[in-house]
Amino acid sequence: MKQAVVFPGQGSQFTGMGKEHYENNAFAKKLFEQGNEILGFRLSDIMFTGTAEELKETKVTQPAVFLHSIVAYKVMENNRPDMVAGHSLGEFSALVANNVLAFEDALQLVAVRANAMQHACELQPSTMAAVLNLPDEKVEEICKAIQDETGEIVVAANYNCPGQLVISGTIKGIEIAVERMKAAGAKRALVLPVGGAFHSPLMEPARKELQEAIEKTAFHQPVCPIYQNVVAKPVMDKEEIKENLIAQLTGAVRWTQSIQSMIANGATRFTEAGPGKVLQGLIQKINKEVEVNGVS
Repeated sequence: MKQAVVFPGQGSQFTGMGKEHYENNAFAKKLFEQGNEILGFRLSDIMFTGTAEELKETKVTQPAVFLHSIVAYKVMENNRPDMVAGHSLGEFSALVANNVLAFEDALQLVAVRANAMQHACELQPSTMAAVLNLPDEKVEEICKAIQDETGEIVVAANYNCPGQLVISGTIKGIEIAVERMKAAGAKRALVLPVGGAFHSPLMEPARKELQEAIEKTAFHQPVCPIYQNVVAKPVMDKEEIKENLIAQLTGAVRWTQSIQSMIANGATRFTEAGPGKVLQGLIQKINKEVEVNGVS
């Protein structure tokens, strides 16, 4: 029986996140204050009492979810997983959990990533849409056809679970895709309230910026495998981890495939460390047989 710990990404934030840990655990309080100092603003204040609108800003959301996830992981019992994974942004939390990145370095990279993505979104207005109950292959086929016909960018971005795929691209490309997905039999195809086309070629400016920061950061050998988004298989080499982390901004999040790969390699218990329960729900849709719980 193998224990896997997984970490959520952007979208799992909520007002009051982490407050209980701050007030009741001296170690957690120290981590929050350390985070505030690294970032140069009191992130914890926004996390505990900020509005949903303030928490939604990418430059706030990403460090907030990362910080909450690390605090949750550090205070959980038996935090020696056999394997780890993180959904998009959550991959940085997973890399702290398996000792590849120091907490301070990871938080600085998350801040760079958040600001770079925000900047990329401003350069080119773009968006994402969720497609429900359409086979992955059909979604990919429609995206490719739109790109070939119109030159608009539309790609599969997040393979969240069977029957739930998020696409990413230009505003016009996504509008066309939503109509075609519905016509092809999708139960739902709806544009998401996000700032841009994450995990698509439109994030190329952000990828370059993040790459520069990653190249200057110390990466260490992992103590357990990380199942990275772009390859959906166990990785133990720090140089390969670095390459996959850079590729992730413009590549797809293969979450379904990652979880299936972890289960194939013996994972029977999954613990989600961080805000919300999104990943627990997705894992149960991927495989009903495994045990799923959370620490928030």
